[in-house]
Amino acid sequence: MSASTEPEVLVEADAGILTITINRPQQRNAMSLSAATAIAEALTRLDDDPELSVAILTGSGGTFCAGMDLKRFRLGERPVVAGRGFGGLVEAPPAKPLIAAVEGWALGGGFEMVLACDLVVAGAGAKFGLPEVKRGLAARAGGIFRAPRVLPRAVALEMLLTGEPISARDAHTHGLINRVVDDGSAIAVARTLAASISSNAPLAVRASKALALAARTWTDEESFERQPAYTDPVFASADAAEGAAAFAERRAPRWQGA
Repeated sequence: MSASTEPEVLVEADAGILTITINRPQQRNAMSLSAATAIAEALTRLDDDPELSVAILTGSGGTFCAGMDLKRFRLGERPVVAGRGFGGLVEAPPAKPLIAAVEGWALGGGFEMVLACDLVVAGAGAKFGLPEVKRGLAARAGGIFRAPRVLPRAVALEMLLTGEPISARDAHTHGLINRVVDDGSAIAVARTLAASISSNAPLAVRASKALALAARTWTDEESFERQPAYTDPVFASADAAEGAAAFAERRAPRWQGA
């Protein structure tokens, strides 16, 4: 295939891990509607396929995503999928874990896609920014409210109001990133992290993610009151019995996802 006919998003499944690669390197992986649609389809596949436990979102050519394709924006295109939002992700992240493997720039909507992921692995040279104000726009794909949740308020507001980026090291210091790694190795480290998640009980993983996200605005009292709806099915599952049996028998568990 020539570069011009390659898919805008590459999707590969292996050992329970779905790898989604934005593949528009000549445009610094700027988001198009067709790419957003492909990502949305891949995330639906992730949640629907019991053989898949976790996904990795990354970009080709040394860049994660430079945000919205402004050339297409000028022509009236919006890379927004109904029910999923920008990039086919930000308004409806998957129920299963999603890891961002970031090399190079994650700007605008690209950074907002990172903010919609659960874990982040980044090359040391990666940079994260919300430059919308420099283009007369606003970070309405989640950046305005998600950035202050995961970054200190002053840091998030500086990013939003100046449009200037922060480094991977600073993002790690502020708690945005799980791992800062050598440039070029983000995807490999993300796969190791994904494999660690994939080895665990699927029902327990999904419930843990769902409750952790839902409880962000609850008090402790509310959390304990509402927690059983998420955790009781886990404790009553065949996987809970299997986990105990595998521990007692000193063997690897055989999860059923139920």
